[in-house]
Amino acid sequence: EEEYAKPTGEKPLFFVASRGHHQEIGGITPGSVPPFSKHIEEEGVLIDNFQLVDRGVFREKETIALLTGNKYPTRNYEMNLSDLRAQMAANERGVQEIHKMVKQFSLPVVQTYMKYVQDNAEEMVRKVIDALKPGSFSYATDDGCKVSVTVSIDSKTRSAHLDFTGTDPQQNSNFNAPKAIAHAACLYVFRTLVDQPIPLNSGCMKPLKITLPEKSMVNPVFPAAVVAGNVEVSQVVTDALYGALGVLAGCQGTMNNFTFGNSKTGYYETICGGSGAGPDFDGCD
Repeated sequence: EEEYAKPTGEKPLFFVASRGHHQEIGGITPGSVPPFSKHIEEEGVLIDNFQLVDRGVFREKETIALLTGNKYPTRNYEMNLSDLRAQMAANERGVQEIHKMVKQFSLPVVQTYMKYVQDNAEEMVRKVIDALKPGSFSYATDDGCKVSVTVSIDSKTRSAHLDFTGTDPQQNSNFNAPKAIAHAACLYVFRTLVDQPIPLNSGCMKPLKITLPEKSMVNPVFPAAVVAGNVEVSQVVTDALYGALGVLAGCQGTMNNFTFGNSKTGYYETICGGSGAGPDFDGCD
């Protein structure tokens, strides 16, 4: 079979990625979800731009040293390595499929459709915004800290501003959501309001301006503990947005993490709960 014409420049045309949820990555408790962490180091191994593969070779020794050389190392690095290998295999398969697709349809066609997918998602969110009304909402957690959001609608640009000014400062507990978690919660809310089967992509975010005050619960800085940001604060952000938009009652507001383990392994499970009612449907228990 003939090869398709590959570009000669060094600028990447595509990126492949896989996100793995590693259940044990160290920290002061098995499962790496300590209820009472106050410093991010207590939540497991910190990784900052570590090169996992060098010219096609897995840097296994260096990875083991990274996973076991921290203050609170992983309890099961063999499992971590297996998970990482699975992610690398997934990425490699993604590369192969992109090559296959470009070979079959041509690079311009593939790039055109990738742009279309994002443009279509953007328009779907703008249609949602057309029907929304501005509003504000504050949501207090059980320990009294608060997430506040004001949603402003610009009908001319068909865009929305999600302003979390007024949210409490970052906590000395682990009830802090990194910026990525707060953005993901915003994306989730607006994607759920799109009544079309579109693939999740960055086009959904183009009509949204998000303000997250630095050193707050929704944009903490090092060394804030953040483990409850994913499982608790994210739910609060979601409910606060639904409340500000007036489209959905609150859900249970937690992900109910149950975690256990020993010196060699860790495990945790999230247990489902109820969701709120909407204008024309009941909530679920």
